[in-house]
Amino acid sequence: MLNSFRKTGDEILSLQTGLLISCADYLFLVTSKLQTIPNIPFKSKNKAKGIEFLNLTELFSRIQEDPNHDPKKPHRIKFNALLIVTEGKGSHQIDLKKYQIQKGDVLKIARGQVHAFQGDLNYKGVLVVFTEDYVLKYFSKSSLEIISHFYNYHISTPIVKNCSFNEGFIQTISEEMHFESNETQQNIMAKLVELYLLRLERLAQNAAFHKIDMKYYPLFAQFQILVTEKHSETRNVTDYAKLLNISTKHLNTVVKSITLNTAKSFIDQYIILETKRLIQSSDKSLKEISFQMGFDEVTNFSKYFKKQTATSPKEYRSQL
Repeated sequence: MLNSFRKTGDEILSLQTGLLISCADYLFLVTSKLQTIPNIPFKSKNKAKGIEFLNLTELFSRIQEDPNHDPKKPHRIKFNALLIVTEGKGSHQIDLKKYQIQKGDVLKIARGQVHAFQGDLNYKGVLVVFTEDYVLKYFSKSSLEIISHFYNYHISTPIVKNCSFNEGFIQTISEEMHFESNETQQNIMAKLVELYLLRLERLAQNAAFHKIDMKYYPLFAQFQILVTEKHSETRNVTDYAKLLNISTKHLNTVVKSITLNTAKSFIDQYIILETKRLIQSSDKSLKEISFQMGFDEVTNFSKYFKKQTATSPKEYRSQL
């Protein structure tokens, strides 16, 4: 079934929405000496935006053929992704945590997260990548509320297990790809993906489902981007509120509505996660890392890290 996704040359599983990212392109983008964690954009040969499928068998075979292109090393994505496993088992790392995956499992990787393929790569499946613009263009408002929750990694686990509808989804998408690419076909494809994501969320839901107030989501998204860009410049909630032209009280209301935590907690959690990523994935000294994270003194950096994690950066590195 997955073989029906193959296209000529390097254009693997392109959805005819104009987005053409080949397996070779993907592997090139994640190549790094890991002095810093590479950021992987959603590239398009004609600057279109949308969605795409990559056959894991093709992707993994290229890894074996060219070890210099290594997505087993951590890389940060600037799009959302779904890793659908249709056969076999393996493991995958998301934000420093390893997840065991097998047939029927789906891993959801949100924009901004750092992930890496792990182990022997003996499993089969599909990697689906799509942008926020694609979701905003094609999905209904009510679906956006649910899917925004699905991809809110601050309050939900990235793994969905025992999905009985994966192969049916892949088969339906495969069949639809044979039709002429036009606005009707693109809308049909989008609705198939939208329905699949809704079914995944239903499977992942529990009694403690947290409903997101969508009126706050655009502001939260701006705040999240600002923290990503300016965390080494400031850890002060007031600074971010000023950049957003809102009060600190309103910023806390916005962040709590999405993550159930304060803005300060969000900033601290992000800085600690980034610090751990750097400690794990680079050979930089703790002094270099502390300066990169915006600390003037290593002692202040160590105190901050220990306050948040109950262990010092040096102890954390020694445990790796």
